[in-house]
Amino acid sequence: MRKKYFLSTFLIALLAITLSACGQNKNQSIYQTVKETKSITWGVKADTPLFGSMSIKDGKVRGFEIDLAEALTHKILGKHAKANFVTTTANTKIQLLKNRNVDAVIAAMTITPERKKQVEFSKPYFPAGQSIMVAKNSKINNVKDLNNKRVLIVKGTTSADAVRKFAPKAEILQFDDYGQAFAALKADQGDAFVTDNGILAGILRDNPGYKIAGGTFTNQPYGIAVNKGQNEMMEHINLALTQLEKDGTYNRLVEKWFGNIPGFNVKEIEKY
Repeated sequence: MRKKYFLSTFLIALLAITLSACGQNKNQSIYQTVKETKSITWGVKADTPLFGSMSIKDGKVRGFEIDLAEALTHKILGKHAKANFVTTTANTKIQLLKNRNVDAVIAAMTITPERKKQVEFSKPYFPAGQSIMVAKNSKINNVKDLNNKRVLIVKGTTSADAVRKFAPKAEILQFDDYGQAFAALKADQGDAFVTDNGILAGILRDNPGYKIAGGTFTNQPYGIAVNKGQNEMMEHINLALTQLEKDGTYNRLVEKWFGNIPGFNVKEIEKY
């Protein structure tokens, strides 16, 4: 009986220590950790051309957000610091942060009130918003021209609501993914394809027969996310972003990745 009592007491104590350690780990300062390791692990996209996509040749992820993350790492921790990358999806971004698999997420993540309840966001680093893709010979010039036109959108996005708001007479056709929607545009099953401007820019890079018409017509900027309560890390990210804007690095990266995209307004990003 006494052995069982001591064993139970030991197990309870061990559980308490474990839970305490877990709690301390979750509350530990991310900034102090990355400062000690001289490295930052970023959650990034690997399937979004221009922002972050994986090369078939060497398996490396490249894009605007990858370059920006590396520049931020060096501003925050010094030129010898290392940026590590973990690929993420729309469904795993926040969970990776909560599990501390990554220190921060820079992955085409729109700043929304719902997400603000779960994570801390940096100031915006990319002026994302809904845009319109059409064939180069199209007479559609802005969102109001979508009235009485067939508009292709992807299910589960905010595109349908945006189109209905600005062009209530548009006929909306929904598809499961971006590839299907663009294929429908190429097959003349629709007059325009509406989605995020950055995603359209990536499609345009490899499809010169199309253009972006009228710029963005909604304001849905991207922000860098860290866990709730990691204020020190966020302060350093925001400071580094400001420094990259002032020293010209940000504009150079914008020109590198978006400068040659037909109809894409680089100046709109640079002044953001």
